[in-house]
Amino acid sequence: MIKFDDREKVFLIETENTSYGIAIVDDKYVEHAYYGSKLKDMDIRYLLREDEAPFVPSVNKRETGAFLDFAPMEYPQTGMGDYRESAFCVKSLSGYRASELHYLGYEIVSGKPNLDGLPATWGDDSQCSTLKIFCFDKVLGIKLTLMYSIFEGLDVITRSVIIENKGEEAFYIEKALSACLDMDDRNFEMISLAGSWARERHIQRNSLTYGRQNVASFKGESSHQEHPFIALVTPETTQDTGEVYAMNFVYSGNFIAQVEKSQFDSVRMTMGIHPEGFSWKLEPGESFTAPEVVMVYTSEGLGDMTRTFHDLYRNHLIRSPYLHQRRPILINNWEATYFDFNEKKLLEIAEEASKLGIEMLVMDDGWFGKRNCDDSSLGDWFVNEQKINGGLYSLVENVKKLGMKFGIWIEPEMISPESELFRRHPDWAIQIPGRDITQSRAQYVLDFSRQEVVDGIYEMISTILKSADISYVKWDMNRQLSTLGSYALPADRQGELSHRYMLGVYRMQERLITEFPQILLENCSGGGARFDAGMLYYSPQIWCSDDTDAIERLAIQEGTALIYPVSAIGAHVSVCPNHTVGRTTPFETRGNVALLGTFGYELDITKLTTDEKEQVKEQVEKYHKYNDLIREGDYYRLASVADNGYYDSWMIVDKAKDKALLFYVQVRAKANAKSRFVRLAGLNPERRYTVEGREYAGSTLMQAGIRISAEFGDFKSRLIEIKS
Repeated sequence: MIKFDDREKVFLIETENTSYGIAIVDDKYVEHAYYGSKLKDMDIRYLLREDEAPFVPSVNKRETGAFLDFAPMEYPQTGMGDYRESAFCVKSLSGYRASELHYLGYEIVSGKPNLDGLPATWGDDSQCSTLKIFCFDKVLGIKLTLMYSIFEGLDVITRSVIIENKGEEAFYIEKALSACLDMDDRNFEMISLAGSWARERHIQRNSLTYGRQNVASFKGESSHQEHPFIALVTPETTQDTGEVYAMNFVYSGNFIAQVEKSQFDSVRMTMGIHPEGFSWKLEPGESFTAPEVVMVYTSEGLGDMTRTFHDLYRNHLIRSPYLHQRRPILINNWEATYFDFNEKKLLEIAEEASKLGIEMLVMDDGWFGKRNCDDSSLGDWFVNEQKINGGLYSLVENVKKLGMKFGIWIEPEMISPESELFRRHPDWAIQIPGRDITQSRAQYVLDFSRQEVVDGIYEMISTILKSADISYVKWDMNRQLSTLGSYALPADRQGELSHRYMLGVYRMQERLITEFPQILLENCSGGGARFDAGMLYYSPQIWCSDDTDAIERLAIQEGTALIYPVSAIGAHVSVCPNHTVGRTTPFETRGNVALLGTFGYELDITKLTTDEKEQVKEQVEKYHKYNDLIREGDYYRLASVADNGYYDSWMIVDKAKDKALLFYVQVRAKANAKSRFVRLAGLNPERRYTVEGREYAGSTLMQAGIRISAEFGDFKSRLIEIKS
């Protein structure tokens, strides 16, 4: 529910368990009053400290700047006296950087408006309500719309901003963040997700200090290294208790998420497109839409935050027809063959895989152009007939005769210097005239800000997809943007390139899933560099990391599942010694870890032992038995090896609390150790549950725990079924 008290000039946005308060001060300033557990009334103006120095401008006109630097602003701007991190900065044609956006009015509507050209959460009139607050700068003619949307049954508020030029001359947007939250510090700690290639989204938690702390990317993607998510938590916050203020950006390009602690012990939390290198020229009559930020507040710990994000994204972000369906178990030929394959080898893999219950063959990199290693042919999207005679049709039909579906790998955003396409269109690569084009992985980045480039690549890809019965596409993106320049943009619009590039990627993915709705699209970016909410709008699953080692995956999947549904996590069983780290892990553990995801195989199945093949059959059976529960159930993190040094544990509980599945991985064996009690979560305390043939009260399992015996050896795992 969204309410407005006209006398007090106070907005109250209410979800099931939270309230968000906004107040209008001096009929000009939009200020933040409250965000937290649900309030029973709207009497919250006192929270603004209007009777304390430096006082509001109507009382003390001499100290407007001091007021702006002190007040909790809903959308702070540059240039008028707020010296904290701004959310908005514009430059006039005269070169001045300042705006003064004053309150103009509001509108409350049913439903949730779409964001032009951008991924965003969605919902119909019965599920969502939206508050629009309008502000105006009379000097430059800027109309600003702050949008807040809520969802029935979810403690979520989404935010976005629309900037319109209602004036008579253009101006340049130099910063347009999507959300700001001002509040008093409570000894907050900041949680973020950091890493690198093959070590993505490791959870880190640090105390706030005075000044600014941020996570960011200006690499043209959300990146391996940092992630568009932050959460402020109180020191006592655990999985089950304590306050959490979280933000997640529904965007896949450059971003910044920042927390600033001020001289007055206030905290400003902001998120949006990174201003580094960003500029957007807005002509009269034009508008700019900032991507969406999802905000979650809970007083019941990180686990509650996690399940709120999962429910939102499963029901109001992902649109794929595969969302609530069991995905086919696939085998990818990459780690089996790399570039060294032909039709015969692929069919050998498919034949053996079909016998074991695997349902799809995915042909990875190397099937197109003259691609025999990673130094050529990106952009030449036609079949390499030295490997696959007669095109894809015959190969796909032969795979289908084995009872399997077929998928392919593509990397449409890239172009190789050694390619027919680059020889025809060298200007299609992102570049700065007069400078060498930055090369990485022997490839350049295509200028997807240009519609003719997007159209040209799409036509080649769509021709391939129409040539055979293709059920799955793995969309990869293997390098970051640099040497930023576009032949199509004038000098004063070059700062628009990174965002326009991302909009081009979104346009092409939207076109692909619209024209080929039967295709299961899985996004990938050097593994997990674009595992973000923006990509989930177009694909129901994303390749989590190029690190396929089960033990390394524990931390990666834990950090990923902190925000994103486990049904979106691309996870495979690979061969040992593992190709990334050289570790040897029991086949059973590799399977159990991969079950927390979409599940598949990345190995040469023709070389497995008889015992390993029998284990594949068992794992396939487990997948079919448990996937509905894993895909749709509630996720509970029970223990983290990052904290205890010895074991990892999590569980999935169905919504009705009738059944659950416990995952336990003994990472390190311990000498002379007793059995361990693991406290379960999410069960009904009043119900009785059967675990391994014995009956327990739900309260006992959650308060005392289940006994797990120590095993001899590292990397052992167990999968335990729980039924009421």
